[in-house]
Amino acid sequence: MHAVKALRLKTGDEIALIDGRGGFYKAVIVDPHPKSCELKVVEQQLQYGKRQYRLHIGIAPTKNIARFEWFVEKAVEIGIDEITPLLCERSERKTLSSERLLRIMIAAMKQSKKAYLPQLNEVLSFNDWLKNIACEKTENAQRYIAHCNNASHSKDARELLKDVYKSGHNTTIAIGPEGDFSMQEVELANSHGLSCISLGTSILRTETAGVAACHSIYFMNN
Repeated sequence: MHAVKALRLKTGDEIALIDGRGGFYKAVIVDPHPKSCELKVVEQQLQYGKRQYRLHIGIAPTKNIARFEWFVEKAVEIGIDEITPLLCERSERKTLSSERLLRIMIAAMKQSKKAYLPQLNEVLSFNDWLKNIACEKTENAQRYIAHCNNASHSKDARELLKDVYKSGHNTTIAIGPEGDFSMQEVELANSHGLSCISLGTSILRTETAGVAACHSIYFMNN
């Protein structure tokens, strides 16, 4: 066990435990056996760190998988509830190792002392993802698509996320691949109720845009 072998904890030392479902526990080591360490829970907090809003980001995996893994790690550290990898028209990466991403998420959850493990979905086509979220019966849901296309017609006009977001509401944000969403995808998202947003004047990499969106929602709720 890491606590005994690496950290060299002994009988009576305190340790923190999380279950990924909102439970945060304080425990003391009763028997520091390196293969079957025995603990005693002395305090528990349920719904530890529970937020008043839910954040779901659908994002196209990057060609360089390390960049996407970085996004997943940082999003978990900041605070996110659900991640869906999206297969878009201009996607260059079509497959992922869910097991590896889950390990990264668990490590990030521990590092940041989060008690909730976000939901990681399988890769979905952008079209199927839009259909799924359109069917969700979520009260006060806010749904956005972040893109860099400068459309002239009003329905695709982009507003800054900070100007349209209402704190405390459940939010879904779509982030496109390195080549951005196509205008056809933007129009499809509009038809499914997603409003167009901008994350600022800079042209951001996919993974940076995902982290920026995640942190913006966190910041505006705190």
